[in-house]
Amino acid sequence: MPLSRLVQLNTKECLWVYILRILQDGPMHAYVIRKDIRERFGFEPGTVTAYKVLYLLSKSGYVKKTVSGRQKVYALTPAGRKALREAINFYKSRVKALRTGKL
Repeated sequence: MPLSRLVQLNTKECLWVYILRILQDGPMHAYVIRKDIRERFGFEPGTVTAYKVLYLLSKSGYVKKTVSGRQKVYALTPAGRKALREAINFYKSRVKALRTGKL
């Protein structure tokens, strides 16, 4: 069904957007991020996938990882805030184009 593919593409395959949005509210542990995704956005990313995306976001400078004992805490960087704004604007423009039939 086309809708299920659309949902997949805009949730699990764009997990980074949801992670950045959650981190906009403040630093947190990876396991809390996964729980928040489920509660706030209604889908559950795979455990490995969420950690992999966090690793890539950290490596790319969109999030900053700090270690406190055995706990890793992730926080949004200025580059991450910019990427989130750009993603939100992209989604807004897509919705507008779908509603009106033009960009």
